[in-house]
Amino acid sequence: MRKNNLTQIAICYDFDGTLCKGNMQEYGFMSTLGMAPDEFWAKCAEHTKHYDMDKNLSYMKCMLDEAKIRRKVFRKEDFIECGKTVALFNGVVDWFDRINDYGKKKGVIISHYLISSGLEEIVQGTPIYKKFAKVFAGSYVYSEYGEAIWPARVVSCTEKTQYLFRINKDRLEYSDNVNEAMSYDERKIPFNHMIYFGDGETDVPCMSMLGNLGGYSVGVYQPHKSSSKKQAEKLFAEGRVNLVAPADYSAGKTIDRYVKRVIDKIHTDEQLDCFK
Repeated sequence: MRKNNLTQIAICYDFDGTLCKGNMQEYGFMSTLGMAPDEFWAKCAEHTKHYDMDKNLSYMKCMLDEAKIRRKVFRKEDFIECGKTVALFNGVVDWFDRINDYGKKKGVIISHYLISSGLEEIVQGTPIYKKFAKVFAGSYVYSEYGEAIWPARVVSCTEKTQYLFRINKDRLEYSDNVNEAMSYDERKIPFNHMIYFGDGETDVPCMSMLGNLGGYSVGVYQPHKSSSKKQAEKLFAEGRVNLVAPADYSAGKTIDRYVKRVIDKIHTDEQLDCFK
């Protein structure tokens, strides 16, 4: 569980509503099609109900359907371009380096992981993509002409917990067998060394799992949006999260101060374990 005698901590994030303001599809993709968000999501809901379909498969199909109707072709580079327009919350861009630096001063290795039901290709267009040790998200298969034609990966809310195990066992590639037996002493990052950030019900499986295994979860909400705050407070009332905070990752704000204290605690706990 140690590398170079340093404590290791994994910070895991949802994306939409957690690091990004709203849903990533509502930026460059919808503006390119000339669609309003309400119109797009209504069609997705219709597909989901009519075909008794997974919600994530539904939105991925609708993206391709609506593009085809408008005679638009989306290639990987087009989705990446859409990601450049995504609005991130305050402090997100410099958050990763700041927290990593804090960890180093404490003798802690911090690694960041994205676990999102959105599209990895869109995330690639954001300035934070390379800050993640691994991005677990939806993705498309592309034709020989480079056109998006079929879902390659879909990340549902319950499936998100799989990726916590991948991080725990250091089985990060999709070809790795995450179900292979492994003793707890061999696992790279214990669950009680993990922090999960999310904003809604799709994050509950990960939050509940970490809560039961000694990890930490933070419910974030969009500042000045009462419905978002109410959702986060519901997560706290139900015991899903350890903290509710506005989605502001700037230095000195609640999230920044809380995560630094958790880093301190995990490091201290591990040091004390050496005396057992």
